[in-house]
Amino acid sequence: MNKRDIAEIRKRLNYQKNSITCLRGYYVSKEGQVIAEFNHSLHAFPREEMEKYLALFKRTLSGEIGQTLLPIDFTPEQVMDGVEHALLTEMKNSELQNEHSVQLFYEKVISSVQMEENYLILLLHDGYDVPFRNQNGEKDEERSSEVFNYIMCCVCPVKLTKPALTYVHTDGEFHSKESEWVVSAPEMGFMFPAFESRSCNIYGALCYTRDVGDNHEDFAAAVMGATVCAPAKEQKQNFTQVLEEALEGECSMDVIQSVQDTVRARMEEVKNDKEAPPLTFTKEDVSDALRQVGVSEEKVTAFHDKYEETFGEQAHISAVNMLSPREFQVRTPDVVIKVNPERSELVTTRVIDGFNYILIRADEGVEVNGVSVKIAP
Repeated sequence: MNKRDIAEIRKRLNYQKNSITCLRGYYVSKEGQVIAEFNHSLHAFPREEMEKYLALFKRTLSGEIGQTLLPIDFTPEQVMDGVEHALLTEMKNSELQNEHSVQLFYEKVISSVQMEENYLILLLHDGYDVPFRNQNGEKDEERSSEVFNYIMCCVCPVKLTKPALTYVHTDGEFHSKESEWVVSAPEMGFMFPAFESRSCNIYGALCYTRDVGDNHEDFAAAVMGATVCAPAKEQKQNFTQVLEEALEGECSMDVIQSVQDTVRARMEEVKNDKEAPPLTFTKEDVSDALRQVGVSEEKVTAFHDKYEETFGEQAHISAVNMLSPREFQVRTPDVVIKVNPERSELVTTRVIDGFNYILIRADEGVEVNGVSVKIAP
């Protein structure tokens, strides 16, 4: 799914635009015991409550692809004979009304989720009558290309608020308010099947994680029988480690600037193209940037070997998980320097009288603790 596909489904999660036939909930204690459950039409809720439920599902389609949104690819064998894929398909086709399938699904979620507080499992089904678009991309509401049936799930912590003083309008006074159980933003979730090129793709799904350091591998394995890519935080740590260990003494600031500029330039190229696939890089892409800045062929070869050992021979790394392309930060044990990534050339390194220095060109607008200062010649 690309940005446009995701945005089109997110627009469905609106009070006036959705055709959600069913909303189900399963309230579970942190020990895995069922506290309560419900099964209603979404429109059975007051509008204010409906919008809060929809906002939770919207969160499961938010963030960057490759960081909080993790694509799932099912194998042909999983689609044909996979138990998990068959269960999700049955839930979708029955519009969440097959009790046996839904209860089995809940059991799978409970077996795979470990939380420090109670949590709420939410499920919805929607049938999207996909409007036809002509060659110019213009939408024709009177014509439909297909009805896209899909389900969404999100798992939300339910936290106990602290007692507090609150204002009671009818009394014009403040009174004590007891602790309450409140549903928080989702920690994980998914959409099945994938919506690609404005059509259904049963070979794909989209997982969500709130924490870029946790891909909820057990959850994905239990409910989809699939593996997800490594967490974004781990990918970034591994990539920086590969550069450091492979390049060794040639891992200079110029090298990092070159790699980062390459990533940032490619991101700018596709920035406004909502239909572009998620931007990824191969080891060859990074190797070209290393050669351009003068890294020796010996170290480039070492990078190839280390990359394959860490990620796999044909692995692609998401651009958003490489060297924080939207920031440029230089750190020592005592100093942190943040630079506009578009102006990283302002920072360089020098060895002066045997000491290492970080030099920053400062032409104008220099401030120290908010006070404008002049640099004496």
